[in-house]
Amino acid sequence: MTDRLNARFYEYQQARRANWDQVATRPSGSWGGYYRRYITDVYRQIIPAGSAVLEIGCGRGDLLAALAPSTGVGLDLSPEMIGLAKTRHPGLSFSVGDIHEADLGGQTFDFIILSDVINDLWDLQLVLQRLRPHCRPTTRLVFNFFSQLWKPPFTLAQRFGVATPMRLQNWFTSHDLDNLLELSGYQTLRKWGEIVMPLEVPLLSRIANKVFAKIAPTRWFAMTNFLLARPAPELAPVVAANAAPSVSVIVPARNEAGHIAQLIATIPEMGSGTEIIFVEGNSTDDTYETIQRLIAEHPERNCKLLKQPGKGKGDAVRVGFEAAKGDILMILDADITVPPEDLPRFFDVLVSGHGEFVNGVRLVYPMDEDAMRFLNLLGNKAFSIAFSWLLGQKIRDTLCGTKVIWTSQYKRIAANRAYFGDFDPFGDFDLLFGAAKLNLKIVEIPIRYQARQYGETNIQRWRHGLLLLRMVIFAARRIKFS
Repeated sequence: MTDRLNARFYEYQQARRANWDQVATRPSGSWGGYYRRYITDVYRQIIPAGSAVLEIGCGRGDLLAALAPSTGVGLDLSPEMIGLAKTRHPGLSFSVGDIHEADLGGQTFDFIILSDVINDLWDLQLVLQRLRPHCRPTTRLVFNFFSQLWKPPFTLAQRFGVATPMRLQNWFTSHDLDNLLELSGYQTLRKWGEIVMPLEVPLLSRIANKVFAKIAPTRWFAMTNFLLARPAPELAPVVAANAAPSVSVIVPARNEAGHIAQLIATIPEMGSGTEIIFVEGNSTDDTYETIQRLIAEHPERNCKLLKQPGKGKGDAVRVGFEAAKGDILMILDADITVPPEDLPRFFDVLVSGHGEFVNGVRLVYPMDEDAMRFLNLLGNKAFSIAFSWLLGQKIRDTLCGTKVIWTSQYKRIAANRAYFGDFDPFGDFDLLFGAAKLNLKIVEIPIRYQARQYGETNIQRWRHGLLLLRMVIFAARRIKFS
């Protein structure tokens, strides 16, 4: 690799090393202090404490240290910067080097961060390729970089000596980075802007950056672009071909006696084995007794029956998940409006690595005539727009009952549940919010939604609609305006 780096690169490298050595000797409490504190808070929301983190262009190491990593490795081409980093944060590992040619050994990381550094790189595509060996299948790359709209004011601020002096910059757009990530074997998960007011003005800067930076049209003027990516699945298979995972299908069932026989007959066997966990929810018909009888009649199926202690589908799902033994968790509504025969498609997406959380979509193919009431359909479309904005990933159908996730990822969501509260009666939003908080790749699979053949829906349109609206407002405070 070094043989192909020409004289122009070394001239470029030396000029930047000299520039950053000089910056290292300047006082750090400049006008950019507010900007750096704000950026650090954003990274803290993305990266949980205790993660293994690599930072490229770590400077004095303050951002890396603020993330409280279990393993923290910082690389910077400036010896002066690294000297300061080692003094300020002796518990972390810092080294002098240029990522274009540095040898980081065989270490892999949960997160690799490039904060305000890609506009300073000689060859970003080469850097992205060199980072691939340090990625696990679940690794996330996090970038933030200045918007082109801010080039004139930033250049002016440098001229007057109130901004950090830099050499000629690349000024990438989000589209440019998208393209280079795809060429280098990565997949963009989400992107967004932060900070429309980089100077600290009491109350005003908080309102501007917490609210106006999140909504149109003012968000278009954000100073820094954030982008979150992961290794593309074909380069990072989640499961080896000879290690098929086991599956647990959770079936919440309240007043669904007429569907149980069909469920047992049509839920397919998947992976290395499939268990079916019925969670009966205080039915007024004979659902519990019907499940008991049919389980006894079908010993060839690995079925369990649990009695739900609380109320609501969300509670039933959590009860089933806690009892599940499978590597993969699936939710299937007992009303069979989603055909059980579709479940292998969800399984394939998860196991292939193309998605880390798989959600069904009822709003693509035409539905059966009586499958969904008109006002419910409008409500679903409205909430899909709201949640797409909230989560930063396109969500067509928030309330489809079929959702699939790795058990290991669900345990992380459960451990972090207090962040969003515990008032979701459906369980759908608890999982969607949690998956977004963990930066999981959400993939949606269109299904043909069928009319139920037995009983009536348990959804109460107005009461549950108001509750959903409350959840949207709460989530907006946590995700968008925190």
